[in-house]
Amino acid sequence: MTKQELINQINKKQSFLCVGLDTDIKKIPEHLLDSDDPVYEFNKAIINATSKYCVAYKPNLAFYEALGLEGWLAFEKTVSYIKQRYPEMFLIADAKRGDIGNTSEMYARSFFDKLKMDAVTVAPYMGKDSVQPFLINKNKWVILLALTSNVGSQDFQLIEDANGEPLFEKVLRTSQEWASDEQMMYVVGATQEKLIGRVREIAPNHFLLVPGLGAQGGSLEEVCKVGMNSSCGLLVNSSRAIIYADNSEDFASIAGKEAQKVQIEMADMLKKYL
Repeated sequence: MTKQELINQINKKQSFLCVGLDTDIKKIPEHLLDSDDPVYEFNKAIINATSKYCVAYKPNLAFYEALGLEGWLAFEKTVSYIKQRYPEMFLIADAKRGDIGNTSEMYARSFFDKLKMDAVTVAPYMGKDSVQPFLINKNKWVILLALTSNVGSQDFQLIEDANGEPLFEKVLRTSQEWASDEQMMYVVGATQEKLIGRVREIAPNHFLLVPGLGAQGGSLEEVCKVGMNSSCGLLVNSSRAIIYADNSEDFASIAGKEAQKVQIEMADMLKKYL
């Protein structure tokens, strides 16, 4: 998916919501556990209920890999279902891969050639040659970890060099030499609202994938105020607050209503800040 195609979807749906499919077998409704593939059945119901209100889905690979082969098959089936039923969706593999040479090339083949994902999250710590293999595929995206929501982010990301430049700023500036805003996005946590404006100054035209809305306490208003650019430039992710909003047999309907609430708020933000 190209940048313009993503922008078109945001304008059409008046939403920049990404629904995180962090599907934990221990948290899904009990009535699904008797099915042949409970993770897939849960995902399918969530997707059907939320597709009107979001522009992207982000399966978190850890939740599928934890189940071994069955989990990976559920992930593949989920991706295939979205591709077939909702081809307009931007699909992110939240895999946080980070290696070099042919290992990164194999990761890129897995997510882009085999699974046809639109984007994959990548850790920048090993530098340019760990990221380049993901950039060979045109119209495919690298979403580089820049400034994350977790408490430990300050352990390294905020460390300043001799010139007073924090590491996350170094990542932003250097990585823009590797790819343009047509192929690279950045992960910036919603709970880092005091620094999102700084990220936007350094990367004015790039999309930002912003996790941390909802369960992690991020404020959509604050994110939009400092992070939105002239084409929106945001994909704001919500996972637990939507997919685990209810645990009854009506879980999907409730999830859809929660996604709709976010979409309505996002439509207001687009009118306010664009």
